[in-house]
Amino acid sequence: MTGLNTRIVAPSSALGESERLQQGIALLRSWGHTIRSAPDPERHWGYYAGRDAERLADFDGKAELWACARGGWGAARLLEQGWQPPEGWLLGFSDVTSLLWAQQAAGLSGAIHGPLVTTLAGEPPWSQSRLRDLLAGKALLPLQGDGWQGGVAEGPLLVGNLTVATHLLGTRHCPDLAGRVLLLEDIGEAPYRIDRLLTHWRLSGALQQLAGLGFGRFEGCEAADDEIRPGFSLEQVLRERSIDLGIPVVGGLPFGHGQPNAALPLGRTVQLDGRSGSLSVL
Repeated sequence: MTGLNTRIVAPSSALGESERLQQGIALLRSWGHTIRSAPDPERHWGYYAGRDAERLADFDGKAELWACARGGWGAARLLEQGWQPPEGWLLGFSDVTSLLWAQQAAGLSGAIHGPLVTTLAGEPPWSQSRLRDLLAGKALLPLQGDGWQGGVAEGPLLVGNLTVATHLLGTRHCPDLAGRVLLLEDIGEAPYRIDRLLTHWRLSGALQQLAGLGFGRFEGCEAADDEIRPGFSLEQVLRERSIDLGIPVVGGLPFGHGQPNAALPLGRTVQLDGRSGSLSVL
């Protein structure tokens, strides 16, 4: 594989300690990538990785791969500041959903929902290889989840963090959802909050436009034990808010916070099988 000209960008939260950042950069270099620029790990403004203008300036210049250093919060503020989707690959997830979806909404290809530079070295070898193959234009193996609602859907792929994506609904930065296969993940949200978010999608009519729906990892989203008010489990909420939509639904796909976080190319045509639980990039 020929290495890519790569810029490391920090559109979201402050980086803090740099060890994981350097490990991710070292792995990219081992793939033959040339690192053209990387933000100062000590740069910060409050809880951001620098002022809005500084984080926006990370995207100056040209690159074949724009690799986001970490998530947290702050990327959507760059949209407010006039961020223009770059040409080339844009890699990240979590808070970076704002930029990935804005790139899709602008009609550009290249968005990859996948590991951040600070999480890349911690991915299992097969997940690292999957990202490397995707960047090299090679075919990707199907991912396996759990079939929740039967049928087979084909359509352009859209992947993101549920909380971040919800706050893009109704803005020009939300891609057209009609006929999409949508995959969602999240972290640190109690089941009732997941319920509230998905109910908003239903009330807005957004989920009803989809060809298929899949769920990845929802890290730390299980309810705490409460004998007085046992409530619902995360899976109960996800199933109840989705399986009556009349489209294929798959749970337990291997992406999202934690490992593995399988790389997924937004905009590519995929097939989601609600019977077998598989997701294939066509």
